Amino acid sequence: MIPKQQSIKLSPYMGLYDLIVPEDNMLRRINDLVDFSFVYEELKDKYCLNNGRNAIDPIRMFKYLLLKTIHDLSDVDIVERSKYDMSFKYFLDMTPEEEVIDPSSLTKFRKLRLKDINL
Repeated sequence: MIPKQQSIKLSPYMGLYDLIVPEDNMLRRINDLVDFSFVYEELKDKYCLNNGRNAIDPIRMFKYLLLKTIHDLSDVDIVERSKYDMSFKYFLDMTPEEEVIDPSSLTKFRKLRLKDINL
Protein backbone atom coordinates (compact mmCIF):
# COMPACT_ATOMS: atom_id res chain seq x y z
CA MET A 1 0.00 0.00 0.00
CA ILE A 2 1.29 3.44 -0.91
CA PRO A 3 0.27 6.15 1.58
CA LYS A 4 -1.74 8.88 -0.14
CA GLN A 5 0.09 11.63 1.74
CA GLN A 6 3.83 11.77 1.97
CA SER A 7 5.05 12.55 5.46
CA ILE A 8 7.37 15.42 6.21
CA LYS A 9 10.62 14.33 7.81
CA LEU A 10 11.45 16.50 10.78
CA SER A 11 14.78 16.05 12.44
CA PRO A 12 16.99 18.39 14.45
CA TYR A 13 19.92 16.97 12.46
CA MET A 14 18.78 17.90 8.93
CA GLY A 15 21.15 20.90 8.99
CA LEU A 16 24.07 18.46 8.90
CA TYR A 17 23.44 17.92 5.20
CA ASP A 18 24.28 21.57 4.50
CA LEU A 19 27.58 21.13 6.33
CA ILE A 20 28.60 17.71 5.05
CA VAL A 21 27.17 17.36 1.53
CA PRO A 22 28.59 20.14 -0.68
CA GLU A 23 26.40 22.00 -3.16
CA ASP A 24 28.35 20.57 -6.09
CA ASN A 25 27.98 16.94 -4.96
CA MET A 26 26.69 14.85 -7.88
CA LEU A 27 23.93 13.18 -5.86
CA ARG A 28 22.80 16.48 -4.38
CA ARG A 29 22.62 18.02 -7.85
CA ILE A 30 20.67 15.05 -9.25
CA ASN A 31 18.27 15.16 -6.32
CA ASP A 32 17.71 18.89 -6.71
CA LEU A 33 17.31 18.83 -10.52
CA VAL A 34 15.31 15.65 -11.22
CA ASP A 35 11.63 15.27 -10.39
CA PHE A 36 11.28 11.60 -9.46
CA SER A 37 7.47 11.70 -9.24
CA PHE A 38 7.30 9.81 -12.55
CA VAL A 39 8.06 6.67 -10.51
CA TYR A 40 4.62 6.89 -8.86
CA GLU A 41 2.93 7.11 -12.24
CA GLU A 42 4.88 4.17 -13.64
CA LEU A 43 4.21 1.95 -10.63
CA LYS A 44 0.64 2.94 -9.71
CA ASP A 45 -0.76 -0.38 -10.98
CA LYS A 46 1.77 -2.37 -8.95
CA TYR A 47 0.56 -1.15 -5.54
CA CYS A 48 -2.78 -1.33 -3.77
CA LEU A 49 -3.90 2.07 -2.52
CA ASN A 50 -6.19 0.89 0.27
CA ASN A 51 -5.08 -2.53 1.47
CA GLY A 52 -2.02 -3.99 3.14
CA ARG A 53 0.93 -2.63 5.05
CA ASN A 54 2.52 0.66 4.10
CA ALA A 55 5.16 0.14 1.45
CA ILE A 56 8.60 1.64 1.41
CA ASP A 57 8.37 4.73 -0.76
CA PRO A 58 8.79 3.62 -4.41
CA ILE A 59 10.87 6.71 -5.17
CA ARG A 60 13.31 5.76 -2.41
CA MET A 61 13.49 2.21 -3.75
CA PHE A 62 14.10 3.53 -7.26
CA LYS A 63 16.82 5.83 -5.93
CA TYR A 64 18.50 2.87 -4.20
CA LEU A 65 18.59 1.08 -7.56
CA LEU A 66 19.91 4.23 -9.24
CA LEU A 67 22.70 4.45 -6.65
CA LYS A 68 23.42 0.77 -7.24
CA THR A 69 23.81 1.44 -10.96
CA ILE A 70 25.89 4.60 -10.57
CA HIS A 71 28.33 3.06 -8.09
CA ASP A 72 28.26 -0.53 -9.40
CA LEU A 73 27.64 -2.08 -5.98
CA SER A 74 25.61 -5.07 -4.79
CA ASP A 75 22.31 -4.68 -2.95
CA VAL A 76 23.99 -5.45 0.35
CA ASP A 77 26.86 -3.01 -0.30
CA ILE A 78 24.59 -0.15 -1.38
CA VAL A 79 22.43 -0.53 1.74
CA GLU A 80 25.50 -0.80 3.96
CA ARG A 81 27.03 2.33 2.44
CA SER A 82 23.78 4.23 2.85
CA LYS A 83 24.10 3.73 6.62
CA TYR A 84 27.08 6.06 6.87
CA ASP A 85 27.40 8.01 3.59
CA MET A 86 25.57 11.28 4.15
CA SER A 87 25.37 12.06 0.43
CA PHE A 88 23.49 8.77 -0.03
CA LYS A 89 21.11 9.60 2.82
CA TYR A 90 20.52 13.06 1.37
CA PHE A 91 19.81 11.57 -2.05
CA LEU A 92 17.41 9.03 -0.52
CA ASP A 93 15.53 11.81 1.35
CA MET A 94 16.33 10.25 4.70
CA THR A 95 16.93 11.96 8.01
CA PRO A 96 20.50 11.43 9.26
CA GLU A 97 19.33 9.14 12.06
CA GLU A 98 16.84 7.13 9.99
CA GLU A 99 17.36 3.39 9.63
CA VAL A 100 18.06 1.96 6.18
CA ILE A 101 16.08 -0.80 4.48
CA ASP A 102 16.89 -4.49 4.48
CA PRO A 103 18.83 -5.45 1.31
CA SER A 104 16.26 -8.12 0.48
CA SER A 105 13.70 -5.34 -0.03
CA LEU A 106 15.61 -4.21 -3.13
CA THR A 107 15.44 -7.69 -4.62
CA LYS A 108 11.72 -7.91 -3.92
CA PHE A 109 11.12 -4.46 -5.38
CA ARG A 110 13.01 -5.33 -8.52
CA LYS A 111 11.29 -8.71 -8.99
CA LEU A 112 7.74 -7.79 -7.95
CA ARG A 113 7.37 -4.17 -9.00
CA LEU A 114 9.73 -3.73 -11.95
CA LYS A 115 9.54 -7.05 -13.78
CA ASP A 116 7.24 -5.79 -16.57
CA ILE A 117 8.36 -2.17 -16.59
CA ASN A 118 11.19 -0.64 -18.56
CA LEU A 119 12.11 2.30 -16.32
